Amino acid sequence: MSHLTPEHHHPWDEHAAWWQAEFTDGADPEYSDQILPLIAERLPSRGLVVDVGCGEGQVARLAAASGLDVIGVDPSGLQVGEAQRRGGGPRYLRGSAAGLALREGIAEAAVACLVFEHIDDLDAAIDEVARVLVPGGRFLFLLNHPLLQTPNSGWIDDQILDPPEQYWRVGEYLNEAVTMEEVTAGVYVRFLHRPLGRYLNSLRRAGLVLEEFVEPAPPSSFLARAEEYEAAQSIPRLLLLDLRKSRNPRLPYEQ
Repeated sequence: MSHLTPEHHHPWDEHAAWWQAEFTDGADPEYSDQILPLIAERLPSRGLVVDVGCGEGQVARLAAASGLDVIGVDPSGLQVGEAQRRGGGPRYLRGSAAGLALREGIAEAAVACLVFEHIDDLDAAIDEVARVLVPGGRFLFLLNHPLLQTPNSGWIDDQILDPPEQYWRVGEYLNEAVTMEEVTAGVYVRFLHRPLGRYLNSLRRAGLVLEEFVEPAPPSSFLARAEEYEAAQSIPRLLLLDLRKSRNPRLPYEQ
């Protein structure tokens, strides 16, 4: 159970209602048609799964529905409270990704879905994921694509060229940056951009070995929302890294 007190307010409490309304219970086609299926087909057949940054619990509930034991961890009291209200089988804790209140080697798998873009201490959080996994345990790590979803990236309608062209502008990819983005009217979310190599090197150092690198095209249900951008199917918004914890911490590349 979580220990929720008013004095432990977290910035994501301000966005909890927006997130729950816009991205859960089938409201968002990327989650329902792509993200959740990608996770479901890679979950283990048994054991404990830790959902890091679980929000209101939709990934945790997905894992629990397949018969897995699930613990969801999130720093937002409003998100954890809503997750508990929705039920579905998981247990929930309020806490930080950089300090998981779980014993070492407790989990067969961990999931972090679009979470690490909001975490300041990347290395500590990755170390914690590695710590709670059993040797050979799986880490499903989903990010907004670090190359193609950089600050100041987006569609350009170039009317100067003849004929006019549309293309995707890549922003300042190599520069680590913290931005406040207005994701919808009046809702500002803090994002941390890091190059992909920054993530991969931290994962390697923690003994998390890459098994699969997935760059899915946006689902057709999402593309239907922006039919004016014909090339959108060639620009992945999401990146999934399917990793395993090394069975030998002294030889992180050996399985």
